[in-house]
Amino acid sequence: MMFWRSVVGKLWFTILLLVSFVLFILTILLLEFFENYHVNEAEGHLTDVAANISVVMQEYKDIGLARDISWELIDDVTKAIIILDNEHWYSPYIESLSDIPMSFINEDVDLSRVLDDHTQVIKRSYLPDSLQADSLYNEIIIVGVPIELPNYGKGAVFVYQPLNVVERTTKQTTKFILLAAGIAIVLTTIFAFFLSTRITAPLRKMREAAFEVARGKFDTKVPILTHDEIGELAVAFNQMGRQLKFHINALNQEKEQLSSILSSMADGVITFSRDGTILVTNPPAESFLQAWSYQNEQGSEQLPPSLNELFFKAVSLESEQITEITIQNNSWVILMSPLYNKTYIRGAVAVLRDMTEERKLDKLRKDFIANVSHELRTPISMLQGYSEAIVDDIASTDEEKKEIAKVIYDEALRMGRLVNDLLDLARMEAGHIELIYDDVDIESFVNRVIRKFQGLAKEKDIQLSANLQSSSRSWNFDPDRIEQVLTNLIDNAIRHTFDGGEVVITVDDKNDNLTIKIEDSGSGIPAEDLPFVFERFYKADKARTRQGKGGTGLGLAIARNIVETHEGRITVTSKVGKGTTFSFSLPRKMMYPEVY
Repeated sequence: MMFWRSVVGKLWFTILLLVSFVLFILTILLLEFFENYHVNEAEGHLTDVAANISVVMQEYKDIGLARDISWELIDDVTKAIIILDNEHWYSPYIESLSDIPMSFINEDVDLSRVLDDHTQVIKRSYLPDSLQADSLYNEIIIVGVPIELPNYGKGAVFVYQPLNVVERTTKQTTKFILLAAGIAIVLTTIFAFFLSTRITAPLRKMREAAFEVARGKFDTKVPILTHDEIGELAVAFNQMGRQLKFHINALNQEKEQLSSILSSMADGVITFSRDGTILVTNPPAESFLQAWSYQNEQGSEQLPPSLNELFFKAVSLESEQITEITIQNNSWVILMSPLYNKTYIRGAVAVLRDMTEERKLDKLRKDFIANVSHELRTPISMLQGYSEAIVDDIASTDEEKKEIAKVIYDEALRMGRLVNDLLDLARMEAGHIELIYDDVDIESFVNRVIRKFQGLAKEKDIQLSANLQSSSRSWNFDPDRIEQVLTNLIDNAIRHTFDGGEVVITVDDKNDNLTIKIEDSGSGIPAEDLPFVFERFYKADKARTRQGKGGTGLGLAIARNIVETHEGRITVTSKVGKGTTFSFSLPRKMMYPEVY
């Protein structure tokens, strides 16, 4: 079955069928031709015999002698009748062929014309029924030639022969023709197989190469065996393989480039098909979908209703749509744009931007303005009020005037500290801070900072001590900046520790990190306020405000920036009523004094 479905089988069958059809038509025509040819040859032979007999009868006066000579002209399968006036003579007896009676000639319209009209007649006819039983043949060819003798007048010579003689010759010819046709079919079969195999061999190689190309092996080449159309097809196939390899490589490069661009984008990208199925996502978009599914306990393949609604709106209106949603306290702005395929929309693409930091920064900016305004309003109001008191000469004594002047001076210092802290914090956040690294003796450095606060600690009956557990004598950092951090943290610890309390500074170095802890036994910070203690202008409550003079609320923010600039980390732990511990660590720097 596979053979007939193959190109070899189809080509062989087509060639064989075509040649067989041609041979069939040619055999029919040849058989018809040879049959007619043999019949015509027989008719011509009989005509010549009849004409010769007529000549012999006319040349010899002796009728008997003429008849004998005439009978010699007749072969073994032919008979003749000589008719003169009312007399007629038959050629010698032949067992296979009977004599034709005169009545058959006289009654036949065509044969009687030889005697009546004196014309030559050639005719195929059948023997009479009375003669068929004795004869082997019933169809004959009969030729009638008129003669005219001086003593006898008009007559005729009839020569006839059975048609079976011609048929035997035709059968022999038919055998030769059929044999030749059979040989031709056999040779055609061999030739067809040879030709089809030769033609299909390169086609099979092309088929194998096509399967290799379909499996992604674009380097596969078809050998060029001929320079005909099949050879040109092989050349075209090889060129197609090279072009496919080039275009596939180009597509892969574009795909990788697009994938790299999508993966490196900070914004999320989701591509949808026409029915809303997700086709392509990048990592930020996947994070968005996972956050939504986690928040709503839904499958990650489901879209948020707002995003789904935005998609159908963009597709139906054929215009960009934008919205903003909040998922797990993160703000996302979504821009949905339709994708076109020439004349119709084939889907949409959504760009998701995480605006959490922008919204947070915007809130911080507003809070910063509000806090600065609040911090400046009090000293400015006091400066304005006490200045008016001096201008209006309300203070009657020098002592009152000095007191008013001292208040104005203190508030001016407070405003100066606030402005300086803001400038320092702004420079740090802008990255303009300068760090002058130096190898610092840890013990002497910590003791020097503690000595600054011994007086303040004694006033509140607070025990201020250091616990040095460091195995290293020195460490590389900016001593002025770290002293600023320690000053701020120790000052906060002392001022927020009750009288009779304790403040301990612990220094330790582990895993190439210098860790300094400031632990107090003060009032502590509520757990809900701990994430915000390093924000600008943040104050937990009135119990945490400075006593004696107001703070700016920027100290911890400055301390965090200094530590982070050292590539360190600062943390806080606290329990209300038990105390607070601020801890910061500095990595080891294998360098010597320089400006960072």
